[in-house]
Formats: sequence, C-alpha cells, structure tokens
Amino acid sequence: MQLHAILACNYSFLLKQSSMTFQFHDAFVTIAVADTETLVKFYTQLLEQKPKPYLHTIYAEFQLSGLRLGIFKPKDEHHSEFDNCVDAAMSLCLEVDNLEEAIAHLTSLGYPPPGEIIVASHGREIYAYDPAGNRLILHQSHRRA
Repeated sequence: MQLHAILACNYSFLLKQSSMTFQFHDAFVTIAVADTETLVKFYTQLLEQKPKPYLHTIYAEFQLSGLRLGIFKPKDEHHSEFDNCVDAAMSLCLEVDNLEEAIAHLTSLGYPPPGEIIVASHGREIYAYDPAGNRLILHQSHRRA
C-alpha cells in the first residue's frame, strides 16, 4: 500500500513566494489508503482514542498533541494520484515517556518493531510500521529517560 502525506508546521504564519502571500492557520497530516478500516483500527488501538470525526470507510481523524492525523480513502477518480508515491516518504514520530512501554504496547497490537533501539544524541528511538507499511518512530528524549 502506498501513502501520501501532507506535512506542515502547526503554527500560523505567512509564507512569502514572489510577490504573493500565502496565509494558512492550521496544518495536519493525512494518509491515503484503500483499506481505511485497517488503519483506523490500528491507530484507535495505538493512540487509545476513537477518531473524531469519523466517516466509516471514508475518513477518520485523530487529535494528537499539536497535530491532527487524518486517514482517508481517495475517491476513485483520484486514486491514480497516489499510485506512484514511491519517492514520497513520511514517518510519524511519536514522542513517548517510556520507550519500553510503547514497544510493548505496539507489540501487543501485533506490530512489533523489527529492529533494535537506536541511541542517538537526542535520545532513544525505534522504528516500527503500521499495517499499511508507513514508518512510525517511537522516540524518548534524554530528558524523559
């Protein structure tokens, strides 16, 4: 399955290009997938919340701290737009308080991280994948260790 992500910061600001001003007030990440229900079930369990709003098999949205995560099924006439997203890559990074507990939770959902914990200058992290193959990064910063 392929994904399409729209990423931007979650703060209001002006983006200037040439003489035009582009103003926006909010941003969120969306994942396009043919089987929305598998991802909705996964993220409902992972995030321990129900999506709101939720349109069965069409659109689901999860409210995260500082971010909205949308999952949608592209309309048939737009499906081809997402077929060639091989060069597009998105990782959903979740800052956690306890990395081992987060790994255990993900494992209990049937999606154990395939690798080992990585220790970096900014903290510890591990890579995992949702049912559609989108990469998740579970990260615990040093200040939370």
